[in-house]
Amino acid sequence: MNSHDLLLLLPESFLTAAICVLLVLDLFVKQSRRSLTHYLSILALAVTGWLVLCGPGAEGGSAFGGMFLRDSMATTLKLFVLLVSGLVFVYARPYLADRQLFVGEYYSLCLFAVLGMLFLVSAGSLVMVYLGLELLALSSYALVGLNRDSPLSSEAAMKYFVLGALASGMLLYGMSMIYGATGTLEIPQVAARIAAGKANTTILVFGLVFIVAGLAFKLGAVPFHMWLPDVYQGAPTAVTLLIGSAPEFAAFAITIRLLVEGMLGLAPDWQQMFLVMAVGSLVVGNIAAIAQTNLKRMLAYSTIAQIGFVVLGLSAGVVSGNTLSAGNAYSSAMFYLVAYVLTTLGTFGLIMYLSRQGFESEEIADFAGLARRSPWVAGMMTIFMFSLMGMPPFIGFFAKLAVLQALVTTNLPLYITLAVVAVLLSLVGVFYYLRVVKVMWIDEPPHGVAIEPRGGISALLAVNGAAVLLLGMFSGGLMAVCRDAGVAIYHRSFFACFLCSVA
Repeated sequence: MNSHDLLLLLPESFLTAAICVLLVLDLFVKQSRRSLTHYLSILALAVTGWLVLCGPGAEGGSAFGGMFLRDSMATTLKLFVLLVSGLVFVYARPYLADRQLFVGEYYSLCLFAVLGMLFLVSAGSLVMVYLGLELLALSSYALVGLNRDSPLSSEAAMKYFVLGALASGMLLYGMSMIYGATGTLEIPQVAARIAAGKANTTILVFGLVFIVAGLAFKLGAVPFHMWLPDVYQGAPTAVTLLIGSAPEFAAFAITIRLLVEGMLGLAPDWQQMFLVMAVGSLVVGNIAAIAQTNLKRMLAYSTIAQIGFVVLGLSAGVVSGNTLSAGNAYSSAMFYLVAYVLTTLGTFGLIMYLSRQGFESEEIADFAGLARRSPWVAGMMTIFMFSLMGMPPFIGFFAKLAVLQALVTTNLPLYITLAVVAVLLSLVGVFYYLRVVKVMWIDEPPHGVAIEPRGGISALLAVNGAAVLLLGMFSGGLMAVCRDAGVAIYHRSFFACFLCSVA
């Protein structure tokens, strides 16, 4: 360990210290002054973001013998994680206060989850991957069961814990087989030994199956999607918002680290599995969502379908043995993920905006006649629904277009066919999104249900909606950021080692 290692780890070290301070401080803060915990948590995220972007070690490098990495992908995804987590705190505060859940445990567990995400994004070793994953997972299990008085929340937490433990076990078993086949825990060394032909291919492929299964659970892809609907519905909406947003960046990062940077030599194997999962996610997500009457449950199946597009993008990196389209494919998948998370923030934020004590606003029927009660709120929800279905000029349309373009430019019949299938299944998804819009603008409103304005959240929803619109109309800047991260993946040294070995 040296000073350079500590500087590279400074953002995570600061956030760890901030969590410890908040835990101790929370013991002495009265409930009436709980806002102090809220603002200090947001401040901790803001300072951590500044350290990631401008602090010592921001130029990048590796620490602790390659276990911890700072590159452009890590910086980009960490900033997204921190920004989204801060927005989650702002959206969640009124919701938590109405339900006596405005407690320090919520913020501490969320910050621990964020810390796990940061470690995952920078993981350069199989050990670091698992440590970050468990820190995120254990915090998430506790958050889902935060409302101890709700049987539905307790049931969701138990299901999440059992299935999550199973997925973590599969991932750990897969990584142990990768270690047995290559003799190293460092992801760059795994790539180098696969490229040099110094690994047992049979054991590698067997371990790869378990790794893909574990990653599919974290992403929420079929057939490892069973936890999503129950957890989305059962968890408090403030927790659902966190689980459905920032952790997706961490899941994307470990997928890139393990499969792209570590096992690109086995891309023909894991890309085939990804193609099956992508099609399955699009089919199951879009068709199952049609039958849902609970909005959170419908959005869970919508998430499964949206993840299908992300997995499609990841599956188009290596085509016919060459990696010429890799940068475009991975950057398109990242862009799609950013677009999805941004829209999800607004959607669940609006659900919490409409919720009151004793009224969760979770059923699609609860939105009946919303346009007559509050045209502005109905307009915001319409923007989010249109973006999720992929209507221009919203960001969701350009995200889908980017992934479809990555598939079509491979010039392979299989990928072109998959692009057509994805478009057709997206048309199925239009039905359940438009149903929400129809209920808001056409159905009769219930009597005696008023909407109380909330100034701060209203402003944030307006900014969120404007971002969904403007980042769609002017998507070049965001796409350039994602492209830079994708190119950085492409040019990493052990990636180049693979290219030399197949030349």
